[in-house]
Amino acid sequence: MKTIVSAGLFLLPFAAAVAAPPASFDPQRLSNHVKVLASDAFEGRGPATAGETKTIAYIVDQMKAAGLQPGGSVAGGKRGWTQDVPLLRAAIEGTPRLSFETDGQSRPLAQGDQIAVRAAMTGAHHVSIANAPLVFVGYGVKAPERNWDDFKGVDLHGKILVVLVNDPDYETGQGDFGGKAMTYYGRWTYKYEEGARQGAAGVLVIHETGPASYGWNTVKNSNTNTQFDIVRANPASAHTPMEGWIQRSVAVDLFRASGLDFEALKKQAQSRDFRPVPLKARFSADYAVDAKVITSHNVVGRVVGVHHPDETLIYSAHWDHLGVGRPDARGDTIYNGAVDNATGVASLLEMGRAFASGPRPDRSIVFLAVTAEEKGLLGSEYYAANPLYPLAKTVGMINTDAIGVAGPARNFSISGAARLGLLDDLIAEGRSRGRAFMPEAHPEAGGFYRSDHFPMAKRGVPAISFESGNDLVKGGTERGEALARAYTEQRYHQPADEWSADWDLTGMAQDLNMLHALGTRLANSREWPNWSADSEFRAARDATATARK
Repeated sequence: MKTIVSAGLFLLPFAAAVAAPPASFDPQRLSNHVKVLASDAFEGRGPATAGETKTIAYIVDQMKAAGLQPGGSVAGGKRGWTQDVPLLRAAIEGTPRLSFETDGQSRPLAQGDQIAVRAAMTGAHHVSIANAPLVFVGYGVKAPERNWDDFKGVDLHGKILVVLVNDPDYETGQGDFGGKAMTYYGRWTYKYEEGARQGAAGVLVIHETGPASYGWNTVKNSNTNTQFDIVRANPASAHTPMEGWIQRSVAVDLFRASGLDFEALKKQAQSRDFRPVPLKARFSADYAVDAKVITSHNVVGRVVGVHHPDETLIYSAHWDHLGVGRPDARGDTIYNGAVDNATGVASLLEMGRAFASGPRPDRSIVFLAVTAEEKGLLGSEYYAANPLYPLAKTVGMINTDAIGVAGPARNFSISGAARLGLLDDLIAEGRSRGRAFMPEAHPEAGGFYRSDHFPMAKRGVPAISFESGNDLVKGGTERGEALARAYTEQRYHQPADEWSADWDLTGMAQDLNMLHALGTRLANSREWPNWSADSEFRAARDATATARK
């Protein structure tokens, strides 16, 4: 046994490394996969569309060609290639009628420009809200373990909550929520969930580019199209009747009409003494919703282990993107999702090829392409709640989402600030290749809660989402950061996220070689990675320890 230091944060023991046979990843093969999956013919890979049908067929065909075995659901005594994922599909029909009323005057709100209202996730076929009072609730956080309650027992039933994005610590970088690194309380998904617990009629998140970590285009494109959710027994427990975002400028005007200063109230909201502030304004909404339950699919390939086939390592990536949506300035309506996440699927397929063509590992390896990540990690959430292979005997999950296309890097990272033995192993593999681990450059973006490893992590399974480095061999961190900013501003969740012949995918091949070595280490050892002793996920993992004896 030896000890590796994980990001300089803590120590965890792990078994001595097993030498990995060299794996060769062809940049041209990777590029070809992305080119196909991100082509207009796949229509942006939206769930429950013709684009899904083409995507599933392509992934299955490529998994077969790579030599993988079907690893999906069992039917007729045989495993298939897919796992059915039932989802609630909801889309606003026509143009929603939305307005604020201040000083007795009605102010219409343009969907997509001033406001971005999501289709109802409650299963309702019509949303009608008439003159509901608005209340500013700060960051909308109720965290007893931090002695924090933005609601203070105020009755918010039937009201519209106006809430800031991110955590109370974001502006100052210090406080009760760990500084700049976003907690789950900072995610917009949490804001909606807490609004439902408070009995609100709706939640409007105020968009600001810094704390959101993306611009209004991303908000608009992600929220005004067709929405999906897992099928819930009681959807009202997780969703208010109306959910949406408003532009910061709209919020500033709204507060001013109530005789309030937005910046002053935002400052007050950073204190645990904050109390909800009623606005002298009301909100109305009226729109029809086409809501129905559909079936999407996860795709699953497998290499069966020789000695411990009941023990499973998972590589994952989401196959979906936003489909066809609102036109951009060029009139393009297809959200191709080349980097996000055709690169991850290409990585998954070629990783499957590498393991299927090499010596069979001791443990089984599953290659899981999940649906509806863009709609809230729904495919991975469904798999985690309905695993095809027991979570207690799942060694770990290695997720790939938006892999770098700008050439080799001297470093690498993971989404979020996780502390676990699986990261120790990855750091060791990186070090052997002369690559340094870099803690996530922008923890305030809440990356840990935005990728498909999270549903597994919260159930205790050691899980990471790999991130290519920003210290590029050609251009260093200056070029790496500049390219990342340009992607976020100009292509992320926009039609411009398209395949390019100019990409340098030798860096992606380098990344995959390292992740293959990590998987080989885990699949041919008796190691069971765990979370650090102080991790919020440790107890869930330890609760299943007897299954791994």
